[in-house]
Amino acid sequence: MFLRRRKYGYAVVFLLAGIIMGLVISSGLNLHTKAYTQEPGISKEAVDILSKTGQAMAEVAAAVKPAVVNISSTRTVKMRGAANPFFNDPFFKQFFGDEFRSFEHPREHKQASLGSGVIVDGEGYIITNNHVVKDADEIKIKLSDKREFRGKVVGTDPKTDLAIIKIDAHHLPVLKWGNSDTLKVGETVIAVGSPYGLSQTITSGIVSATGRANVGIADYEDFIQTDAAINPGNSGGALVNVRGELIGINTAIFSTSGGYQGVGFAIPSSMAKVVMENLVKNGKVVRGWLGISIQPVTPELAKQFSLKDEKGVLVGDVVEESPAEKAGFQRGDVIVEFDGREVSEASSFRNTVAATPVGREVAVKLLRDGKSKTVKVTIAELSPGMQGQPGSFDNMLKGLQVRDITAEMKRTLDIPRKVTGVIITDIDESSPASGMLAQNDVILEVNKKRINNLKDYEAVVSKIPSGHGVLLLIYRNGSTIYLTLNSR
Repeated sequence: MFLRRRKYGYAVVFLLAGIIMGLVISSGLNLHTKAYTQEPGISKEAVDILSKTGQAMAEVAAAVKPAVVNISSTRTVKMRGAANPFFNDPFFKQFFGDEFRSFEHPREHKQASLGSGVIVDGEGYIITNNHVVKDADEIKIKLSDKREFRGKVVGTDPKTDLAIIKIDAHHLPVLKWGNSDTLKVGETVIAVGSPYGLSQTITSGIVSATGRANVGIADYEDFIQTDAAINPGNSGGALVNVRGELIGINTAIFSTSGGYQGVGFAIPSSMAKVVMENLVKNGKVVRGWLGISIQPVTPELAKQFSLKDEKGVLVGDVVEESPAEKAGFQRGDVIVEFDGREVSEASSFRNTVAATPVGREVAVKLLRDGKSKTVKVTIAELSPGMQGQPGSFDNMLKGLQVRDITAEMKRTLDIPRKVTGVIITDIDESSPASGMLAQNDVILEVNKKRINNLKDYEAVVSKIPSGHGVLLLIYRNGSTIYLTLNSR
């Protein structure tokens, strides 16, 4: 009897122990599972901030998208087709010259391009890049509401790479102009356009830098640099601030692969607005002109000219009968202030002068022989004849636009330091050199005469008679090759 009770007692103890152990294990498993399934600790404040930021970006995007359009254009391009593909090989030409080009026959083909544009006037005025519509036979504009129109070029300005298009439409959504002059590095910006033809694409980033010049994209450069993704097809699209205001026209990217690499450039709205107003009103851009050649003040020059610092720009030459000569400018003057604004860089000073209204008298503060002096000069209009720009020559290099190579260009285009000459920035389709030369080719020699700078180029090319052949030595894609240009 005692043994039976004792036996039952052990059974109860073991049963209770099993129950307790099971509860402990179950509890442990629950705790273990909970530790691994617990949701991340995101605070309500963090969620609210991110939600508000996302909502704000969405509102800006929704507000600006209707005013950004897709542009598709086609143009007829004349190309020289060869009977044998070897004739177009640079190495073949290097050894045998262009004698075999007599076998070639001109041919035409249609070339299509895609880009973007921004509606800046409700009556159908659209601003875009010049390279998007250059020499176009037909321009099609597609609005955000899927309507399509044919566009007509009102005016172009290759020197800033801007163009104005007009469509027959009314009461269109527009983007309000913003003030790009007040932009600060680090500000949030949004890029809107049609990369690869994908309409109404939004990307965001910050202002990486302002006042970028010597990039080699246009003659007048004052770019906004941004890391907002800009890809082929974004050209001509909008760069807007957080208020949905247009503060830039997306223009180009720096890339070694052809795609986005975090460096994009936009023409500031302050420049774009002036160009647009000129093109709509006058059909051309009227720019101010002083009549001087300038260069940056380096530490060596500052020492030679007894300057306290490297501020200002140095006058290298004064054009005869120019506003500068009439005002008393001299070679060796250092301009430190123009119309009440401090002068720091040569490129920004050139843009400032160009934007000054023609006929306006401005005060210019300069240093001469270490002494401060203020002169007053009346701004004249810059005309093609005053620029001394090659491209107006009546010979085989007609329609060719070149400029001196800067250190920034060499870095951007991966041109060796030892390479000197002039770089091709643009070639007119009607130029005899079209199809032979290309943008970013560097001209090293003309008719076996060494070219070190723009002055050398002008001196040599200006003496070449019309219809005469030209022998060129150029640097292209890492190698130097000879090319001959002959009249046909």
